[in-house]
Amino acid sequence: MHPFDIKTVLFARYAQHVVLIHFPIGLFIIGVLFDFLAQWTNKRLLAAAAYCNLFVAALATVPVLITGLIAWQWELEGQRLKGILLMHLALGCLSSLLIWIVWFIHVKTQRK
Repeated sequence: MHPFDIKTVLFARYAQHVVLIHFPIGLFIIGVLFDFLAQWTNKRLLAAAAYCNLFVAALATVPVLITGLIAWQWELEGQRLKGILLMHLALGCLSSLLIWIVWFIHVKTQRK
């Protein structure tokens, strides 16, 4: 098996979650940065960029959560989670919820 084989990467039983997790994290960080810059400079274009980044970050959490749950079912055959894996699941769900809340707050503050 070659480590750079595309078929192996795309069709590994849990690889999608590992790949997808980086998108909402990066989009969220950049969205918050754009939001701070928009507040500091009063530029509507930066606020629009923040909105787009935060919205796509929130949307991207959905497939991340789904692939995480699928990986749990495939790799651990649905065993009861405990320890680090339980904490990973709880913090992942909490992170997703917080990203959605930040996007919602951003939308509400931009309408004023």
